[in-house]
Amino acid sequence: MAGEWIETTIGEIADVVGGSTPSTKDPANFDGHIPWLTPKDLSGPHRRYVERGERNLSEQGLRGCSAQLLPKNSVLLSSRAPIGYVAIAANPIATNQGFRSLVVKPEYHHEFLFYWLTANVDELERHASGSTFKELSGTSLKKIRIRLPAGREEQRAIAHILGTLDDKIELNRRMSETLEAMARALFKSWFVDFDPVRAKAEGRDPGLPKPLADLFPARLVDSELGEIPEGWEVKCVDDEFELTMGQSPPGKTYNETGEGMPFYQGRADFQFRFPKRRVYCTAPTRHAKAGDTLISVRAPVGDVNVAGEDCAIGRGVAAARHKSGSRSYTYYFMCGLADVFARFEGEGTVFGSISKKDFHAIPCVAAPEEAIKGFERVCAPIDRRLAISERESRTLAALRDALLPRLISGELRVEDAEKFIGRAD
Repeated sequence: MAGEWIETTIGEIADVVGGSTPSTKDPANFDGHIPWLTPKDLSGPHRRYVERGERNLSEQGLRGCSAQLLPKNSVLLSSRAPIGYVAIAANPIATNQGFRSLVVKPEYHHEFLFYWLTANVDELERHASGSTFKELSGTSLKKIRIRLPAGREEQRAIAHILGTLDDKIELNRRMSETLEAMARALFKSWFVDFDPVRAKAEGRDPGLPKPLADLFPARLVDSELGEIPEGWEVKCVDDEFELTMGQSPPGKTYNETGEGMPFYQGRADFQFRFPKRRVYCTAPTRHAKAGDTLISVRAPVGDVNVAGEDCAIGRGVAAARHKSGSRSYTYYFMCGLADVFARFEGEGTVFGSISKKDFHAIPCVAAPEEAIKGFERVCAPIDRRLAISERESRTLAALRDALLPRLISGELRVEDAEKFIGRAD
């Protein structure tokens, strides 16, 4: 499989195509059937192959600007604000002017180019220019030199190794999203909509095993928060949860080398479900325990995560745990406060924030501990599966990131990489 490698330019292996935005003053330019992508659409976790962005163009919108409908398998590269978001078109798609997309010539493999760009963002930025913000022009992109296998099959084999790892990570992410959606729906049914109580009040089967059904009364009563199950109470967050507001230690105690405790300061550290390790702290002042729910309390208020391990928390984060010790109930309860948290987005002088006093004072329906423990019995296994999936995905991502530069540069050949992955399985 290992053959000759050649050096050429991006312009020799792909046609570079810019994007455009039609006039936003005419609503008829949008909400059609033509997928249209902006860099913002790639700012969060996304699949290698993207089908569409947040908005579509109409036929009129596409005709009214210089954007082109790119063919399937085009490599989509953000060329400003920021440079280096990369995806592949799963179907014909248009982009805005923030992209320089690459229509790869038939003798080269589009996924190899996708991974080469992913591994060489620094090189892309080096060729960018601009005083206000850096932008990579189409002319500069074409001139960037690239080294790759002369044979398309070896390009494909390298991309396949890396893609296999990414596919498993993506599968884990989608499965996790499905499992979490199920748990959120169950929480809403039990503790927001009170479906088991309504069913029993109407003489219907609540659809639960008897030990769980017996946790719910058969009648709703009025309260200051509307109807709630008989015997349940209206309290405040402070009555129901242990809450720790973060505090940032001295900046000189931070590091990125792994010394001390993982340290989370706010939303920038959060990702789906679990925070991402970026910074460590040798002298933490406020702590969260593994399994605590983490909530961003400023810029913005209300992003929710789970501490996968004991960690330090800065002033942009609060840690919560229900006084019963329930982890799952705490997480889904805090997720359910999204509308309440949104009201604090304009509270700060520069950006939104919520104080400990205001957080404590949020009113809530207090369910009996037996009902909370029943929810924990059902959802704790789901949350454990989510944690296992996250750990597996991080291991796979670390393996991919270790292989990526070595495979793309030719330092590690395909046969050796296949053996390496086999040992890691």
